[in-house]
Amino acid sequence: MRTLLKDRRIKIFTRSFDLRLYSYAKELFDGIDGIQTVRLTDQTADGYFYTMLKDTSCDIAINIDEDAFLTGPKALLDLVEYVILNGYANAGCQDGGAYAARAGNPLVTNPFFNVLNLELIRTKFSRDAIREFDSAGVIPRMKADFPQELLTTPYNFEWVDYEPYFKFFIWLAYNFKTLYLPSGRYKDGITTILYNQNHEELCYHTWMARFYSVPDFFVRFFQKNTGMQKHRIEHVISMAYADRNMLRPDFSLVQKLSFFGNKIARWCIKVPQRVAGWPRKISKKYKKLRSN
Repeated sequence: MRTLLKDRRIKIFTRSFDLRLYSYAKELFDGIDGIQTVRLTDQTADGYFYTMLKDTSCDIAINIDEDAFLTGPKALLDLVEYVILNGYANAGCQDGGAYAARAGNPLVTNPFFNVLNLELIRTKFSRDAIREFDSAGVIPRMKADFPQELLTTPYNFEWVDYEPYFKFFIWLAYNFKTLYLPSGRYKDGITTILYNQNHEELCYHTWMARFYSVPDFFVRFFQKNTGMQKHRIEHVISMAYADRNMLRPDFSLVQKLSFFGNKIARWCIKVPQRVAGWPRKISKKYKKLRSN
C-alpha cells in the first residue's frame, strides 16, 4: 500500500439488501491493497453512517452501494490520498446539481459513494450535535458560498429533510470541507458515472437496485414509469467487469440458494422497519401541507 495510506486504517462499507448484487460489487473491491470490506445489513438510511463512526478500528471509510460497480481502483486510492492530504471530511457526488438521478440539495452528497475521513469527523461528531443542528437556518449562507459552476442539473437548496441522511451531510458540509466530485450520465440515461478529483473514472452507479430482483409485473404495478431494471443493471455489471479485465462470477446453485434465503431474511426485517417509519413520513407530509 502507498506510504501515506499505510498509516490509515481503511475499510470499504456497503449498506446491502441483495446478497447477489453485493457479491458482484465485492468482487470488484477485493484485493485493493488488502482493504477490508464490510457488509452492513438492516441499517436505516442514516444509521449506517453512525455505525461506521462507531467503528474505532477504522480511520477512513469508503462507503459504496452494492449497485455501484468500481472500475477505477487506482483512481479510488488517489482520491483517498487527496482527501487526507487536503483535510476533507467527505468526498462524493452532489444529490442535486450534478448527474445523480436526483434534483436534491447540492450541499448533500448522495450516499451511493463517499470517502469519509472518520478520524477528522470524530473531532466534532456526536448524535446530539446532529440532532440539535439547525440545517434550515444555515442554508442561506451555505447556498451563497456554494460554487455555482458545479450546478449543471436541477437542484433544490431548500430540501433539508427530504431523506434522513440530509441533516448529517449538511452538518458535515457546514463543519468541515466537502469535496464534490465530477460526474456524468451513462448512455442508458439513468446510470451515474463518477470520477475522482482528476476526472479519472471511479465507478458506475446504476440506481434503482430495489427493483433488481423484483419481478417486472410488480415493478410495473407499483411504479408504472420505472420500467425493467434488471436487464439494464446486468449490462452495467458486465461492462464494469470488462473494464477491469476481470471474469464476471458464475454463481453456483448453492450460492443462488443462499441469495434467495438471504433475500427472504432481509424482507422479513425490512417490512417492519418500513412500517415503523410511516408515522414520521406522514407527519412530514402533514407539516408541508400546513406550511403551504
